[in-house]
Formats: sequence, structure tokens, C-alpha cells
Amino acid sequence: MIYMDNASTTVVDKEAFDIAKKYLFENYANPSSSYSMANDVKADMEDAREMIANLLGARYNEIYFTSGGSESNNWAILKSCELMENKGKHIISSKIEHHSVLHTLSYLEKKGYEVTYLSTDEKGIIDINELKSAIREDTVLISIMFANNEIGTIQPTKEIGKIAGEHNILFHTDAVQAVGHLPIDVNDLGIDLLSASGHKFHSPKGIGFLYIRSGIKLTSLIHGGSQERNRRAGTENTFGIIAMANALKSCYESLEKDSLYIKSLRDKLFSLILENIEGSHVNGDVENRLFNNINIYFENISGELLLILLNQNDVCASLGSACTTGSIDPSHVIMAISNDKKRASSSLRLTLSKYNTEDEVNKTFEILKTSIEKLRI
Repeated sequence: MIYMDNASTTVVDKEAFDIAKKYLFENYANPSSSYSMANDVKADMEDAREMIANLLGARYNEIYFTSGGSESNNWAILKSCELMENKGKHIISSKIEHHSVLHTLSYLEKKGYEVTYLSTDEKGIIDINELKSAIREDTVLISIMFANNEIGTIQPTKEIGKIAGEHNILFHTDAVQAVGHLPIDVNDLGIDLLSASGHKFHSPKGIGFLYIRSGIKLTSLIHGGSQERNRRAGTENTFGIIAMANALKSCYESLEKDSLYIKSLRDKLFSLILENIEGSHVNGDVENRLFNNINIYFENISGELLLILLNQNDVCASLGSACTTGSIDPSHVIMAISNDKKRASSSLRLTLSKYNTEDEVNKTFEILKTSIEKLRI
């Protein structure tokens, strides 16, 4: 099997798993309990919180553990709007956000909020001048993703943060695809709220976090307990938390080396496809994109049939977000950047990791080329 769907999820880092597994079988106490073993688990969990904070330039008490990116996005958006409702009910976002953002905004629109959805250029990057023009006196939140999950485009996050700060508007970024893959300093970037999900950077599924800048008094999304400093109820996933912190640390310690290696594989596969498969076109920005991301439009093929042929040949890939798998609708991201339904239904995403090899790249290309030739007969 060749796994080329790392934007969907990643294999768990073995070293991080080995460090964390004792919290399943040995130190398995509930950190909210009062005996010694529970206190030890609580202390280790807080060390993990501080580890994550240090990697992002944050304070340890600004990191709140969640079940993942979707919960973090819901919490950040819903509760920041609630916090700022006396100022207004206007939000700015973009047309290419993840559905956990778009659907939350749709919910708020039904509650009387007004949302301005920024367009992007053909590469998937928002226009800073359009953002400035969209700001109103009653704008309470700007929510723009750090890097896109389908086409890998990286947004001008620092500029967005600066503009939001100048207008006293909260700035939230869905950084699920960026954390562990790009250097991030929340203070330098002017980020108020940042969402992350562990399984995108070799941590187990079901664990993530929300960064909330000190002084922003978000209330709870989930009620029922005093965990996470009375802000997020529920017994903490200590195994997941410890594994996530160590996986993230590992990612950043080897980021320079791994990013160069993965990018070299990515660029080789890009070149093989574009030079040898007629009617293939890059989706997104060629340079300003995540180093592991490939998204290509193939003329005159069905994306769904291509995916079936790849699967039959043991290549794991996707048409877009894994959260919309099974949907018959074309990619909303490709539609936003191209307004071309055919392109949106005929594009393939391949996302690599440090565990991929050059041999896998070569095999993937050959399988892909043969599959497309079959579909074009």
C-alpha cells in the first residue's frame, strides 16, 4: 500500500506513542482525582501543555485541549461571537474554509449574524485590500484558515493579524494543516485564537487544542465539569495529550530536514505528472503552498473513477477534504478558485509525509498515468 493522504490523517509517531502508552496501562488515573497517581498524571499533562505552548510562542495557560479541529473551530467562532455580541454581529471569513468553519458560520447566519465571505484569486489567496474593505464598525471576528486543506495554499496570516489588531477585531485561524508543518509564533502573527488537530501531525485521532490569547474570556462550549480551567468539561484524554505534545515536538525538531525531504519528493511527483500526463494542471499556488501538498486537475477524467482505480492499485489518495468524502458535490475550494465544476470534479489531492519514499513516488506516478490512460480511452 502507498499512503498519499496525509492531509486526511497521519500515522502515529512511534516514539510519541511509546512515551504516552503508559497513560493507558500504568498511569491511567483520572487527572481530576486527588490521590498521588492522579496528581502525577495531572503534572505530566501540564508539562505537555507547556511543551505545546513553547513550540507556538504561547503561554501554557493559553492552550486548551479539545477533541480536535472541528471542536476547536466551533468553540472559537461561536463563543467569540457571543463574547463580542454587544459590539456587533458581522463576521469576515473566506469561501475556501473547512466545513467545520463554514457550517458554523451558516448556523450563526440563521441566528442573525451577517458573514462576508472573501473571494480568493485563482491560486486560493485572499485579497488583503478586499479584507480591509469588508471591515465594518460591527465586525467582531475575522476567521481565515492558515493553510488550505485541499490545495495547500498558505494565507498572509501575519498581515491579517495586523489588520485585525488595528481594528480591535478578534482573529481566529484554522491552523489544522499548518501546525507541525510550518513555524508558528502566535504573538508575531497577531493570532488571537488558533485551532489545531493532533492527527494531522502524527498524533492519535481524537485530540487537539485551541489557543486562546490571554484576556479573551471565551465561555465553555461543552458544559459539565471544571476541567481545562473551567472552560472545557470532560475527563482529559491524557494518553492523547501526552502523545500529541511529543509528536508536535518531534515535528518541529526535525522540521527543516523533513520539509526539505518531503518537498523534494513532492516536487518530483509534480514534475513527473505535469511533464508526462497531458492535460494536467496545478490547483493552487505553485510556491506558496504546504511542502507536502499536490492538487492537480486532469482534463477529461472523472475524479471519482480515478480514485477507484488508484484504490484498486493500493494507492491512498483523495479528491479533497476527507470530511466530505461520500459527497457527490464538487470541491467547494476548487469551485471558489476556478468557478469550473468540471475542474472541481476532476482534481486529485496527494499529500506526502516523511515516511514516503522515492520508490513510492515513482510507483504512484506509473499507476496514476496508467489509470488516466484507461479513463481517457
